[in-house]
Parts: sequence; structure tokens; C-alpha cells
Amino acid sequence: MPTRADINYFGAGPALLPTEVLEDAAKALVNYNDTGLGIAEHSHRSEIATTIINEAKADLASYLDIPDNYEILFMQGGGSGEFSATAYNLVGAWVARKHKELGSEDSSAEKLKSAVKNLKLDYIITGGWSKKAAAEAERLFGSEHVNIVADSRKSNDGKFGTIPEESTWNLSKDAAMVYYCDNETVDGVEFPQFPKSLEPKGDDGPIVVADMSSNILSRKIPIQNFSAIFFGAQKNLGSTGITVVIIKKSLLPQPSVALMKQLGLPIPPRILEYEAIAKSNSLYNTLSIFDVYIAGRVLKKLLQQYPDKVQGQQAVSESKAQLIYSALEAHPSVYKIVPDKTVRSRMNICFRIQGSDAAEQNFLKQAATLGLTGLKGHRDVGGIRASNYNSVSVDGAKKLASFIGTFASQGGNQ
Repeated sequence: MPTRADINYFGAGPALLPTEVLEDAAKALVNYNDTGLGIAEHSHRSEIATTIINEAKADLASYLDIPDNYEILFMQGGGSGEFSATAYNLVGAWVARKHKELGSEDSSAEKLKSAVKNLKLDYIITGGWSKKAAAEAERLFGSEHVNIVADSRKSNDGKFGTIPEESTWNLSKDAAMVYYCDNETVDGVEFPQFPKSLEPKGDDGPIVVADMSSNILSRKIPIQNFSAIFFGAQKNLGSTGITVVIIKKSLLPQPSVALMKQLGLPIPPRILEYEAIAKSNSLYNTLSIFDVYIAGRVLKKLLQQYPDKVQGQQAVSESKAQLIYSALEAHPSVYKIVPDKTVRSRMNICFRIQGSDAAEQNFLKQAATLGLTGLKGHRDVGGIRASNYNSVSVDGAKKLASFIGTFASQGGNQ
């Protein structure tokens, strides 16, 4: 029977968590701070819960250098819920902005109706998650309001694995938002840096929204380039159950329900309305305080471990990724790395073994006997995927890199 110390887990999510955080959480689940109750039993309206939420928000802001003009929200529904929430809320913010520009005259509603005809939500499709986000926007608002800025499959033989050149992007002039997924877990594609064509141009936008579910906390982010960032907790932050949104406070106010209905636009369920969640300090409904607690403990550990905050973790993440990619590159006749070299993810290292599916199954079987688990590729694409999240140790990355070399020296199919 293997112990926790025997396993190096490379699963894509839910992902590995620091052992000391789990041990602390296990105690808190039974008896939190000698209160006689477990943390999951305390009211989410209690002072204990409020303190946990506020400390987690403060530590996240410190670790990522989030400015005061942004709000941090703890929500539910995962990244998939945010595909809907971002579209709902930022269309609302767009309407509020247009309404203010047009003034309050009687004719403003008619002018707004005319303006809504040109409403666009922009999507940059580079993998399965951005594809799903765009599809959700089409389902909610109609294809006439969704603009596909770029689709990497069109220039890559129908497959994901690249990011189209920015010179080919077809950005709308006044989009309610421009969405992209910073790291695509399925195909191992990561934006190497913030896109130049989306850099701020004064006060007029663009309104940039990023899904950072799988690479948050792993590298420094130019927060002020974004209008909103969202991420599920279960990759680098904590356990499954909470989703975090970082959003400019100026985008929180929403137009009236009556106005949205008059314009023929959908309104979000209250539980997905950022303004309502912000006003209640993320306690509009019963939030899982236990999951916020775990996230908070992860953040405190990171802040203690890295005096230079996220930059320290970034150096480690890049080092681990380089170890694994170098091992793969050393044996090109055995391994084929899936994405183009210019967009290789540091978080999800996707590769195939040349020859046959049987060779990949043998790789997975041999790896498991060494305690290298969670390496099976996504069900839609197959292959091998090593998810190199923050809690994967340097020693774990070294062990995987060593096995990659050993397997190749055996001929890649032993």
C-alpha cells in the first residue's frame, strides 16, 4: 500500500495539494481552533467565516499585487459557470456604459436598441475551453453577437496546438469583452505573455477577460491589463468547490432589469451577478468556507515560501517545465511534443509516444509502478499529459524526467 510520500501525482485536476495544508485542514474539519466544531459546521455568516474570507482575499491580493480598484469574489460553478457569468456581467456593463453615454433622454432607449445591434463578444479560440466559452456565449446571446477573433485550428490542420499570429486577429471595435484562455489544459497551449494587441489604450479598453484556471499563481500577471480574471481553485489554489473572480470595481454596476428586458437582452441569475456577490462579500448564498480556508492556507504557505511572492513560484515552475521538456526533446524518435514550441504550456505538458497506443499504455503502466501517476492524456485527445502545477515538487519533476529518459533508452515500447 503506497503512502502519500510514494506518489508523484501529475493529474490535470483536481490537482495535488501541499501535504501540510491537507493535514492542517483535516484537523480544522474536526475541530477548528478549539471551538468544538469543525470549520464546515460553522455558519458562513459567522465572524470566523468573515475572517477566513477577508484573509484569503488579502493574501491573494498581496501574492499577485492586485490593485485596490479590483474586487475579489469567491463564487461557485467552476470555470464553466464563469463562461456564462462573464458574458452576462460584461454585456451588462457595456449596456450601462452606453446608457450613460447616450444620456437619460426619452430617445435613449431607442438609441440603445440601435446600439445593441452592434453588440459583440470577442473570443480567441486556442483550445477546448475557449471553444466552450464561445459556444456558451452563442447559446446565451446568439451567434450574431459573438465574434471569433481567431481560431487556431484554421491554421493548424484542424487541430489545436498553436496561437494564431496577432496580425491575423479580427478584433471588434467596441466589444463588451475580449475573452481568451491563458492556458489550455487539454492541448497544452499557453500564452507566453500578454497579447500586445490587447494592451490598454487609455480609458477606452479593450475589456479583456482571461480564464486562468490552470496557470494562476504560477507567474507574474499584469493585472491592470485585465478587466476580469477568473479561475477554478482546483489546480493551483485549493480544492474543488470555489471559483475566484478578480474584476475591476468600475465594471460591477449593472443596468436595471427593466432596461435589459426592454433591449431584449438576458439577465444573469442573481448567483452569477458580480455586483450582488461583491456587495455581500461573497456571501450571497452559503459559500463553502472550508474550501476558502484551504485556499487561504495555500496562499499563506506560498507567501512564506517566496519572499518575492509569485515571481519566486514562476522561477520554480519554469525550471520544472524545462526539466521535463528537455527530457522529451532528447529523444525525438520516441516522443512528439503536441503544441508548437512557441506556445508550450508550463503547466500541462502534452506529448505522444511514436509508434502505437500500446506504447503509451506501457509508458503509463511503468510510470505508475514508480509512483508517477495521473499522466493519462485528456479523453478527447489521448496521449500523455504531465500537469506541472505548483504543488508538484522539483524532485517529482526530476523523477518524471529521469523515467522519460529510461523509457526511451528501452526503445520506447518495452
